[in-house]
Amino acid sequence: MTRGLVYVAGPLFDEGERWWIEEVDATVVAAGYDTFLPHRDNPPKTADNIRAIYDSDVAAIDRCDLVVASLNGVTTDDGTAWEIGYATGTGTRVIGLHTDWRRRFDDEVVNLMIECSVERIVRSLDELTAALEG
Repeated sequence: MTRGLVYVAGPLFDEGERWWIEEVDATVVAAGYDTFLPHRDNPPKTADNIRAIYDSDVAAIDRCDLVVASLNGVTTDDGTAWEIGYATGTGTRVIGLHTDWRRRFDDEVVNLMIECSVERIVRSLDELTAALEG
């Protein structure tokens, strides 16, 4: 039996981003959770299935117990930001993962709207594992 379902959110636009989000996914699975990973659990995006992918992602957030969101980058990916906002609006817990050393703000790790929407921000996969197990 698993500890629940986790929606793993993050940008997926290049091989590096997909590699990283798969590492995050593997970390969540190793902590005992099932996961929904959009690029794995949806069909490849085409002009004809955009709405179906959107609906699938929303339904997965609705089913999940937790969202783990990669916040890396100069700014947080806009799709990831939307997923965080949606999850927060439905009362779903969100853990942010920010391993990027770049900072845009002196007193915030990321944009304050995202920072205030997440339960906590962890700074490594090891910290993510501890948060998931705690």
